[in-house]
Amino acid sequence: MTITARFSLGLLLAALAALPLDAATSAAPKADEMRWVYLSHNFMFAKNVDTSIEMLTRAAKAGYNGVALTDCKFARWFETVTVRRPEYDQNLKRLRQACRDLKMGCYVFAGDQGTDLLANDPNLAEGMPVVDAPFVVRGGALVPADSTAPTNLSFEESTRAHEPTGWNVDDPGTVCFLDDAVASAGKRSVRIEAGPGKNAHGNGRIFQVLKVEPFRYYHLSAMVKTDGFGHTNTFTFWVGKPGQQTLNHQSWDIQETQDWKRFDVVFNTLDNTEVNVFIGSWGGQKGKLWIDDLRFEPGGFVNLLRRDGCPFSVVSTDGKTTYKEGADFADAKDPKMGNTQWPGLYAYWYEQPVVKVPSGSRLKEGDRVKIGYSHAMICLGYGVSACMNEPKIWPLIERNLAEMHQVLEPDGYILCHDEIRQGGWDHSCAASGRTPLQSLRDNVKTCVALITKEDPGKPIFAWNDMFDPYHNASKHDAYDYLVKGKDPFHGSWEALDPAITILNWHGHPEKRAESLKFFADRGHQQILCGFYDSTSDNMIPWMQEAKGLKGIVGAMYTTWGQDYRELEKFQQVVDAAKK
Repeated sequence: MTITARFSLGLLLAALAALPLDAATSAAPKADEMRWVYLSHNFMFAKNVDTSIEMLTRAAKAGYNGVALTDCKFARWFETVTVRRPEYDQNLKRLRQACRDLKMGCYVFAGDQGTDLLANDPNLAEGMPVVDAPFVVRGGALVPADSTAPTNLSFEESTRAHEPTGWNVDDPGTVCFLDDAVASAGKRSVRIEAGPGKNAHGNGRIFQVLKVEPFRYYHLSAMVKTDGFGHTNTFTFWVGKPGQQTLNHQSWDIQETQDWKRFDVVFNTLDNTEVNVFIGSWGGQKGKLWIDDLRFEPGGFVNLLRRDGCPFSVVSTDGKTTYKEGADFADAKDPKMGNTQWPGLYAYWYEQPVVKVPSGSRLKEGDRVKIGYSHAMICLGYGVSACMNEPKIWPLIERNLAEMHQVLEPDGYILCHDEIRQGGWDHSCAASGRTPLQSLRDNVKTCVALITKEDPGKPIFAWNDMFDPYHNASKHDAYDYLVKGKDPFHGSWEALDPAITILNWHGHPEKRAESLKFFADRGHQQILCGFYDSTSDNMIPWMQEAKGLKGIVGAMYTTWGQDYRELEKFQQVVDAAKK
């Protein structure tokens, strides 16, 4: 049966979203039973299955009775670059049989809508819109023609000591210096000397206010050199307006001591007409850092998205002529988008794709046009979300569920909604009429309905953070990464039936107790997820705060780094804290 035959959108989705969760409640975990261990690995390789079974054998001996199992390939069953079947299926079946032999429940992560789902179709990513970006026909291709840029990009111009023209700097002559002895290009650079006590705020930055058009896409880069600079993760680029939405979310691998190296940042101006561009150190503790040879250019077609929900248009500057793809310009696409080394891997920046103008086109050399399109945007190095209002995600999710059910025969399913960093901007979202909050609610309900349809009677679990008013669903009059609007997910918990068990990983002492009580008062059972590659002792105060609350049904040893050194100690700490 084809995907289309098995899954018809529209009325079927609405019916699925309305399905009751009675089947899920019948298999909900009983109080104080769940002793889980989190296991994430690449099960394409048999050796990883071997080491996982060894760990699970240890876990069973220590008293664990369940495993929360995930692999990026749970959303890639039909992707053939990183998945080889039936070998992959055989590896998973061997792991699943080990769980049965060890009398450990197997609970799998399902409904992924991040880069792993996007490995099947990178164009389903949430889009950042570009509106009326100026391009010119040059050398037989469409070339970006936006002239917006910061001034004095190599700091060669200056009329005041240690202050490059056009730039503001923190504490010139004390923290920030113009250095005529060290340069990557030209004759000088900006040197930042880090260290506590040099100024009140501990920062060393250069910054400039830049006038921009709304919904334009830009690439900024800089050469950076360090000498004994620490702590290195205090270095960053920051683009935005104070009190408004931060437009870039990246981190950079700055070494304590390194020679000149170029670092890239990309951003969409969104609805801003003015942005601040900051480069430098927020709280550096020691050493020196140099910045030089800034470069600034339009983002062009890097990470260009092509789908109905991200329309692509080329029109004349007077708006009277709409040019036709295939006749006036070649197919516009970015072959590297979401596929830089393997399917599902996005990169911030690389050489811009070229869109040719063929012979016979109505476009001639030197003609200027306005182009509207959308591009994917990455958060914090890896995060790209599928558009929650893109209907083509649902056949993929349904197909993945069917394969997971057949191959693994799980004892329950865990929703993957976690740390959603984009949403609400592209045409699919605008056309839906939904806010990001409404989109998330509908998305969760549909995922639950699909799981219930595929494997009735199995319990369903969810991470707390996207539904937690003390975490990513908080109300604090602030923006959330690249999601549209302030407090975009506040109220999302209304999508969760109390039958869904919460995997609570809050962990922050100042809000931990409130989070536990919130879900307990809503009638959810909860599993406390601790350790996090730190120490099992962090469970002691958390367990104390959970005492007296209804529905605390267990704890999970949670590691992102496959660090199982405290597997036995964790259970001992949890058991002792219950007394």
